[in-house]
Amino acid sequence: MPESIAPSGASAAAPARNIPARAVAGWVLYDLANTIFSMGVVSMYFSRRVRGEVGPLRDNTVYGIITAISMAVIFIVSPLLGALSDRAARRMPFLVASTLLCVGFTVLLGRGGFWFTATCFVLANIAYQAGLQFYDSLLPEVSTPENRGRIGGIGVGIGYLGSYIAVGIGMALGVGDMPRLFTIIGVAFLAFAAPCFLFVRECGNPHPQRLSVSAALDATRQTVRTLRSSQSYPGLLRFLVGRIFYTDAINTVISIMYLYTVNVAVATGLSEEAGGSRAELVMMFAITFAILGGFAWGWLTDRLGPRRTLNYVLRAWVVIFVGAALVGILGWPLWTLYLVAAAAGAALGGIWAADRPYMLRLTPPARVGEFYGLYGMVGRFSAITGPAIWALMAYLTITVGGLPARVGQGIGVLALLLLMFISYVILQRVSDAPRAWSGRDLER
Repeated sequence: MPESIAPSGASAAAPARNIPARAVAGWVLYDLANTIFSMGVVSMYFSRRVRGEVGPLRDNTVYGIITAISMAVIFIVSPLLGALSDRAARRMPFLVASTLLCVGFTVLLGRGGFWFTATCFVLANIAYQAGLQFYDSLLPEVSTPENRGRIGGIGVGIGYLGSYIAVGIGMALGVGDMPRLFTIIGVAFLAFAAPCFLFVRECGNPHPQRLSVSAALDATRQTVRTLRSSQSYPGLLRFLVGRIFYTDAINTVISIMYLYTVNVAVATGLSEEAGGSRAELVMMFAITFAILGGFAWGWLTDRLGPRRTLNYVLRAWVVIFVGAALVGILGWPLWTLYLVAAAAGAALGGIWAADRPYMLRLTPPARVGEFYGLYGMVGRFSAITGPAIWALMAYLTITVGGLPARVGQGIGVLALLLLMFISYVILQRVSDAPRAWSGRDLER
């Protein structure tokens, strides 16, 4: 029986839950922990390792291809993992396993040849991305509908402190000993993730199912049925499609920000090493404003609702993309990139503070894992297409067209801007009004 959209404010009354502060703190600290990996490995030092191996003319293309491969795998398996976690007694074991795998492969980075390191990066990133969907699906365990935006925003804000830690590790150790650098990042990830494993207590699944091959096949069929019957969940499919486009653009810009800053810095006459140092400072600038943005946008999400908040954030990103493109194309001075980074950081905090609660508005309580698998799937799809688009633009403008790297990357940012426009248009017809779920969608 399909659910209906309840009138504004007409959500079903639920018994008050006592959520311990340490559970909230543990959940928030996991956001910090996984940001250490995403900033230290995905955004900064693995891309620098690629640049050192293939050179500045091919680094964007090679890095884009490697990242796209890892995202293609998780795109395929994330709905299955989410549906399986709904059937299990608890979701936490999935999060623990994915985190340990990510940490293990992170420690192996740089301990072999380039292609060994690239393979370890692919596997570490797959495990990291899988962990994100299990982590997101635990948000209902540490929040209520009334404070979900604030708790999510605190997670985003505190989470970005992990970027400070990642950059600080790099500044303290340097990049001369990559294996040591990646090992410290992996250990830091695990250390800050541990409180989530220890303190977050799930309500649990009162009717767990035995996990087996047949359960996996049934989970796959369930996901297919959900997509086919998306009209039973108003706004779900449109939201997921819209999310593809904005995460495509934003995640791609995040992943190439470091290389983009290096190229802009080198174009101003700085050495490669000095350009890398400036890139680290620009990233720190963006992180600072992302922390502030997470708290501010989380507060706004509870006041305005996730839909209005996300609309404001997407409008801000349009302006940011234009500014970022002009820095490279017109050769604006390096200091202008600090302004772009500050705005991008603040808006980045807003994306994650708004869209996680938005997805929960569209998600039946009994199927959080499955729906967050779909949520994660579209994010992974965008992480395949985004790097692929970026690699193609870099090849056409820099390798074939012979344009300076900063100019080619600026044109690539304009190509991503188009995706942001498409996303904004698609999302205008999605409602975030509270749902009145049917009985089968309330019991896990």
